[in-house]
Amino acid sequence: MVKKHSFWYVLLLSVSAGMGGLLYGFDTAVISGAIGYLQDLYDLSPAMEGWVISCVMIGGVIGVAMSGFLSDKYGRKNILLVSAVFFIISALASAFATSITMLVFARILGGFGIGFASALSVTYISECAPPAIRGRLGSLYQLFTILGISITFYINYGVANSGTYQWGLEAGWRWMLGYGTIPGIIFLVLLFFIPESPRFLIKKGKDEEAYRILTRINGEQVAKREAKEIKMSIEAEQNSSAKQLLKPGLRMALGVGIFLALFNQVIGMNAVTYYGPDIFRSVGFENNTEFLATSIIGSVQVVFTIVAILLIDRLGRKKLMAIGSSLMAIFMLLIGSVFFFEPENSGILLILFIAGFTAAFCVSMGPIPWVMIPEIFPNHLRGKAVGIATIFLWGANWAIGQFTPVLINNMGGAFTFWMFAVINVICFLFVMTIVPETKNKTLEEIAMLWKPKKNKEKFSQKLTNM
Repeated sequence: MVKKHSFWYVLLLSVSAGMGGLLYGFDTAVISGAIGYLQDLYDLSPAMEGWVISCVMIGGVIGVAMSGFLSDKYGRKNILLVSAVFFIISALASAFATSITMLVFARILGGFGIGFASALSVTYISECAPPAIRGRLGSLYQLFTILGISITFYINYGVANSGTYQWGLEAGWRWMLGYGTIPGIIFLVLLFFIPESPRFLIKKGKDEEAYRILTRINGEQVAKREAKEIKMSIEAEQNSSAKQLLKPGLRMALGVGIFLALFNQVIGMNAVTYYGPDIFRSVGFENNTEFLATSIIGSVQVVFTIVAILLIDRLGRKKLMAIGSSLMAIFMLLIGSVFFFEPENSGILLILFIAGFTAAFCVSMGPIPWVMIPEIFPNHLRGKAVGIATIFLWGANWAIGQFTPVLINNMGGAFTFWMFAVINVICFLFVMTIVPETKNKTLEEIAMLWKPKKNKEKFSQKLTNM
């Protein structure tokens, strides 16, 4: 049970770090509104359209690749501050871009910021949150991501209706991209009100400062035990080389982390998010109703992400992912069928099926990988391991953004979405066979899941004797 005063302090830390999700959510959604104008303005091919959308992931991959090293050296908080600055600069540069090349470079710079935040926001939350509510607090990153997506869909809709199509070609898309300065500034300001991660502080020998933060989070009695566990886990493995992740046990943890990262992206949600207006336009939506339909899907995302936050620490991570992936496979099959049979009123059917898929995603493979990836790695390797897993996440994100228009153009909507249905079946099988349950376990207890039995016994005995 978390005391009331401690809960509000932890909530402040988690909300401040979790606001990094606003950056990710805004960038994910805003380009879906701008791309139609950019396509006409610059006569983009399907491949170039994919590049304009996916180029941000190049910066994201580099950002997450650097995040582990940089955050282990300079701290989680400081690198999150850098991420906010990068995103603000990117939003301004995108709004004032005078060529497609300048826009691409601006989006890559924003990718650096989003990459840092995507790797470190939930890492920070996981290292601060009490076990009993860590799942819910870790889900705040995804909630802010979804809020960012939903709000941005409505911004796109509002901007698209603010003038003629010609005005949209000349200035509308610039306003869409320029609004990104707002979440960037909010994130930057909030970060000044939070301390550094206590686990990072102990790693750097700042035990007293870390103990004060842990006491505010959990109370004095729990803080003493937690500080001991953190210190022991760090001292047990002084060498924090990433090569340790290839050792028996930790290899499995890395495999689970990479699996969660990949399936967060390749199951089809980003195809809907990036190309929602185009998808709805292809079944007859017009006169900006395609933006309204996409906004409705964004609202569904918000509602069911809140449902996930309420359920994740009650039902557990594994059960929710199993239920969600099976439902997503069914809805992707139905979405593909809409494109294959092209029935009358297919627009209404498409909204219903995409809404069902979105709801299933948002209670399972949407928020849970962001929560579990930082949870499953030991303290001394968490920064590097999360960075590696998130590289795969961003790589998959890039592939979806780059190739979805090519797939739809060459294979058609039916076979593209049926492909996503098969991927969701594979996701279900992996969840059921290799993913452990981490509900109500401390980070140190989860780290012990990957150790040989004799090492677990030694750790427990040493902790008892301290």
